[in-house]
Amino acid sequence: MTTGACCQQFVRPILIRGRPRLFSIPRGRLLFIAAGWAPPRIRKVGPHAFEYCGGMIPSRSAHMLTDTLHRVPRAAGRQLLVKRGADGSRELTAWRLHLPAGATDDYVAPNEETIIVLQDGRGIFAAGDHSWIVGRSGVFADRATALYLPPNTPLRVTATTDLEAVLVSAETAEGGKPAIVRSEDVRVNARGRGDYARDVHDIFVTDPHARRLMVGETFNPPGNWSSYPPHKHDGKNGEPVLEEIYYYRVDPPQGFGHQMQYSADGECVTHVVRDGDAVLLPYGYHPVSAPPGYRLYYLWAIAGAERRLALYEDPTHKWIHEIAD
Repeated sequence: MTTGACCQQFVRPILIRGRPRLFSIPRGRLLFIAAGWAPPRIRKVGPHAFEYCGGMIPSRSAHMLTDTLHRVPRAAGRQLLVKRGADGSRELTAWRLHLPAGATDDYVAPNEETIIVLQDGRGIFAAGDHSWIVGRSGVFADRATALYLPPNTPLRVTATTDLEAVLVSAETAEGGKPAIVRSEDVRVNARGRGDYARDVHDIFVTDPHARRLMVGETFNPPGNWSSYPPHKHDGKNGEPVLEEIYYYRVDPPQGFGHQMQYSADGECVTHVVRDGDAVLLPYGYHPVSAPPGYRLYYLWAIAGAERRLALYEDPTHKWIHEIAD
């Protein structure tokens, strides 16, 4: 791509099986690109990526928000979604486990604690000398069942019916004992109001079991926003430095949602998220919206400098709290 070139494609990669893919912008759009510079409305946000956000910022060599969508088509077995150290993640690794009835999967994470959250199906979780019969009709039907695993704890999952689960892990030098959270143990919080009302379910957040991980679920009604007003937890305003992953489900499953990510220095990107997508949130604000007609769910997993869920809201949008019901 050269300065002054007339381009038909706007290059912004998303990761599909770890490889970049492109999407197009309208024909005839003129892109003037120079090293480290982009004109108003078009902005360089990586060595091969440019964003419509206006203004001018230097090119950055660090991990960019354009690289944060991870789309892995479903297949039988355990599928890697995000890997710590390889996909720009500092803290978190995430897997999706999809087993047909009768199948098993064996898992162990040396030096990492893990939380496995059942998405749907019935089966058995076995860790050490303990085993638990688990079941969930679906994320939109039942509250979560989840299991905490200390580092180096072998897990065997046996599917009684078709079963899907998500595993997230973070490095830690110590851990407690395996601990199960049943649906009746999940703490339900009503957050926001009106068009940004949503339910937030705490699974492992303030428990005594996990050392670094915090895991929960958020449910957007059709047409509503969540993670709103936009918040962040990257440490730039006194809050803890925390990394996060969202794993999405959509009802009906052919639908979609929007995941926006932006930073105070002007970097911004919006991903169209679909059922089964994962998004890494390494820094910045990250509001979410669901379109009319589609319920949106995301499993969230957090790890960082300390195990404390503290947020910093974008002061530009905090005024919405002052609106009377």
